[in-house]
Amino acid sequence: MGLRRWFPPVAAVLAVLAAGYAVWAGVSWWSASSSESVAFSRERDEVLRVGQVGIVNFTTLDYAKVDEGLDRWLDSSTGDLRSEVENGRENRKKQIQDARTSTTSRVLDAAVTELDARAGKAHLIAVVESTVTPEGGQPVKKVNRYQTDLTRTDAGWKLSALGPVLAGGA
Repeated sequence: MGLRRWFPPVAAVLAVLAAGYAVWAGVSWWSASSSESVAFSRERDEVLRVGQVGIVNFTTLDYAKVDEGLDRWLDSSTGDLRSEVENGRENRKKQIQDARTSTTSRVLDAAVTELDARAGKAHLIAVVESTVTPEGGQPVKKVNRYQTDLTRTDAGWKLSALGPVLAGGA
């Protein structure tokens, strides 16, 4: 008989505690999913994705389709890097066609080392494997490290600088 008397108050307390926990968990989940850190993570992931694609675009080129490759360079770049591509396009085109090589690349690893989302500036480093195939020759694989700056434009993130990382440091 004593157990029957305690059961309703204990059940009520447990129900209140369960409801309180559910409210706390819901508020915590909502707060975490709408926080600035989530937005920053998404921005970092986008910079990483765009940076990798841009580096591959700049390190992949077929002498038989030079204009397509140089157009990809333009699509991937902004600022001084884009100006450099535009201004040197004809000289580069001739050099690439004269060399008669095709290069395909893939990013082995990459990381965003700096991101200022408010200023729209980022820095990325990457390890890239390139396969260079001369016309009629055997393919040769090379592994290089690159660093790139990215700038947010109206069309999204674009490479604004690209260069090799020399052995021994950045």
